[in-house]
Amino acid sequence: MKHVYTIEDLREGALPANAKLAVIGYPVSHSASPQMHQAALDALGIDMTYIRVEVEPGCVKEVFALMGGLGFVGCNVTIPHKLEAMECCDELSKSVELLGVANTISFKGGEILGDNSDGPGLVKALECDFGLSLEGLKVLVLGAGGGAGKAIATQLNEEGCEKLYLSNRTVEKVERLARGLTNRGVKICVIGNTFDELERVGGDVNVIINATSMGMEVGDELPFPAEFLIADHKVYDAIYKPAQTGLLKMADKMGAATANGLSMLIHQGAVSFEIWTGEEPDVCVMREAISG
Repeated sequence: MKHVYTIEDLREGALPANAKLAVIGYPVSHSASPQMHQAALDALGIDMTYIRVEVEPGCVKEVFALMGGLGFVGCNVTIPHKLEAMECCDELSKSVELLGVANTISFKGGEILGDNSDGPGLVKALECDFGLSLEGLKVLVLGAGGGAGKAIATQLNEEGCEKLYLSNRTVEKVERLARGLTNRGVKICVIGNTFDELERVGGDVNVIINATSMGMEVGDELPFPAEFLIADHKVYDAIYKPAQTGLLKMADKMGAATANGLSMLIHQGAVSFEIWTGEEPDVCVMREAISG
């Protein structure tokens, strides 16, 4: 089996006989989705193969048509195709309508259905990693204007937090997001990412979530000032490579509970898996496959 398939392979039907699930992206060779999904499929005895398909921008509509014709059950969508994927769907979930992007596609009855597993995956990760329910908590989302940050913020609003601080370098982006969120009694506060603004909220929040890319590279600045971290904080970094970012290292030093984005990736995958198969996958099997 090839490591990465192409649109030409789809056109020619040059795929494994039971290829029914995939991840599409450009590039896509780095994606860890196949190993964790394949492990979950095998554990449940589901005769499907999950593959990577590299798709150039502008070709998503054709790829979806080809997949539907080949009997695919669904696919995950990664950068840069989430917006294009949404535009190709016949039906959208509520989360996709709110976020404007789709990362989980299902092919059913000749129709293309779009969903987004980012928010539910994050919530499940927080429950498992920290053993907490988000209801009634005060949460700060750093980078709430980006794709992942918007999904996280939208889901947290649905979960009924007491207060939700949305921080972003470009404040206008989160102001638009805040206006679009359904009022569920959550107090939403929009702030920038300056030292003074983060200082004001640092002592008020229970959970800090980093949805920025700050921390992926050695020498990156911290997305949240170290001097405002306290032992009572729960600090979650959506980054999983490296496993311990600068933010998590400083939070550990302060005695705060920490977790990285690997669990979010796994639980996002689990949400997609259940959408496609109707079966709940073993997340321990998925974690072992992706960590090994």
